[in-house]
This record gives sequence, C-alpha cells and structure tokens, in this order.
Amino acid sequence: MKQISSRFSIAVHILSLIAVSSSKDCTGDYIAGSVNTNPVIIRRIMGMLKKAGLVDIRPGVGGASLLKERDQITLLDIYRAVEVIEDGQLFNFHDEPNPKCPVGRNIEAALRTEMKEAQTAMEQRLAQVNLSQLAAQFV
Repeated sequence: MKQISSRFSIAVHILSLIAVSSSKDCTGDYIAGSVNTNPVIIRRIMGMLKKAGLVDIRPGVGGASLLKERDQITLLDIYRAVEVIEDGQLFNFHDEPNPKCPVGRNIEAALRTEMKEAQTAMEQRLAQVNLSQLAAQFV
C-alpha cells in the first residue's frame, strides 16, 4: 500500500499559512519558503486548491486568499481537493493473488469491508476539523 501523498500535508500547510498571513504576503515564493519546497510544487497544489474553490490566486506577485471562511474549510475538503487517493479508495489490493491458495482467493473479500470502514472513520475525523481550529495553533 502507498502512503497518502504529501500533497495533503502541503495543501494544509498552504491554506494554514494563507489563513494566518496577509493575502499580499502569500505569494508562491513566500509559501514555497515556508513549506521549504520548489515553487513549482506549490503552484501545482495551489491550482488544485483553486479548482476546488478553496483559494483565489492573483497572478504575478498578487498573492492568494481563501475563498471560504476558515471555519468552512475542513481537512476533508482539503484531502479531497488534492486527490491524495486513487479512484476514491484509500486502500488498494495487490494484483492477481494466487486463486489456488485459500488466502489468495479470499483476501480481497475478507479485507474490503474493514478497509472501507477504516477509510470512512478517517474521513469522518477529517470532516470534524476545520482550518480555523488548525490555524489557532499557529498564532
């Protein structure tokens, strides 16, 4: 299984920085300096956040601002905006287990419900935390 993409933590970092900073300060270079990564990565993730309706990006050195109030943006919104999972499924199964083996033949069916419930629990938890609550920890 793969780890959840770092895009999620970077997106949370970006939105938290925008939430606690002046919008004119939140240029791509400023954000990249805070995240300590390449501005290209920041621009890519900012594009995803914009597409999801979470941020407004002013071209050039204009900076970025939130399009929703901080208490209206949940970690689940961010998680979904940056597409950290494939096809809506957090857990994937390995390809072609041996059908002649009783475990190989049944492993997916045995685990599917457990994995779905784990994903649902995680998503419910992410839905309970908003950007305002998170940003309060940074000031």
